[in-house]
Amino acid sequence: MSSAQIGLLLYGAWKTILLTLGGMALALIIAFPVGLARVSHNKFLRSIGFLYVELFRGAAVLVLAFWFVYALPSLGWQLDPTFAGILALGLNMGAYSGEVVRGAIQAVPSSQVEAATALNFTPTQGMRRVVLPQAVRAMIPSFGNNVIEQLKATAVVAVVSIPELTFNGQLIWSGNGRAAAVFGGLLIGYGLMALIFMTGVRLLERKVAWA
Repeated sequence: MSSAQIGLLLYGAWKTILLTLGGMALALIIAFPVGLARVSHNKFLRSIGFLYVELFRGAAVLVLAFWFVYALPSLGWQLDPTFAGILALGLNMGAYSGEVVRGAIQAVPSSQVEAATALNFTPTQGMRRVVLPQAVRAMIPSFGNNVIEQLKATAVVAVVSIPELTFNGQLIWSGNGRAAAVFGGLLIGYGLMALIFMTGVRLLERKVAWA
């Protein structure tokens, strides 16, 4: 490969990392309110959380990307393609991550909630000081899996001409016809990025466990 092609792949890798981290950041911002709504005693909040999860968990990332890149401009809203990709990825993963939050909260033993009540904590204080610190530890491995799923999902948004790794790899392949070399390199690239992300997640797990 020429230096220009290598530079194109490196730029694509940077875009892939940006999409992964941006989408996951948005997913986490969404996940906690959605997860808390899902376990709320308020029926309205539970309904809102349920509707969000069912809507965006069932919506394909590809369809969301097409909507943000091609449909919104026809309604007068023009989004940057990379930002549109982050929105599509984050909204979809936010639904899955919201279920991670819900499951982790519900996995905290009821005796912990009873202990918080015995200490005269309000439900909000009990959630913040007792339940969530324990639940967050349980969430991290699942969030790590979600990061990898998010990384792989970035390849989907290549179809809306976002110049991430797969898109740029296809450009190089169309120019030189060396499919085995190009897509073999993409496999290695995605594998290395996944390894880096999972190493970061494991370090975070250890830090939280020590804390």
